[in-house]
Amino acid sequence: MAKRKIIPYRPWLKEYARQLRNNSTKSEIILWKYLKGKQMRGYDFHRQKPLDNFIADFFCHELQLVIELDGYTHQWDETLVKDRIKEDRLKELGLYVLRFDDEEIYKYVHRALEAIEVYIDDYETKNQG
Repeated sequence: MAKRKIIPYRPWLKEYARQLRNNSTKSEIILWKYLKGKQMRGYDFHRQKPLDNFIADFFCHELQLVIELDGYTHQWDETLVKDRIKEDRLKELGLYVLRFDDEEIYKYVHRALEAIEVYIDDYETKNQG
């Protein structure tokens, strides 16, 4: 079995991540219902996971998958720039990032779940053996 790649993070992010978990957004609560407890095809997801200089909304180490949920502030120019920097760095670390708008989660969570399953299918196909 291959050794798990450790992704270091800034220590102060640990407490901030805990605060975010205790103050989840509505969309995070909705999606977490489907990801927690290895419900998504047996994969272990974590929420508000510190990675490098950032906190990912959801992260699955085994899949190298980050899921980000974007609320209304993600339409602001300043936030868009921060999102791009974060996503670029996570990709440099070898992670794949899926993004969904809050509204998409509220109205069509099944579409987001299908997109996650498509990623898992692709990942499993590429990593068989």
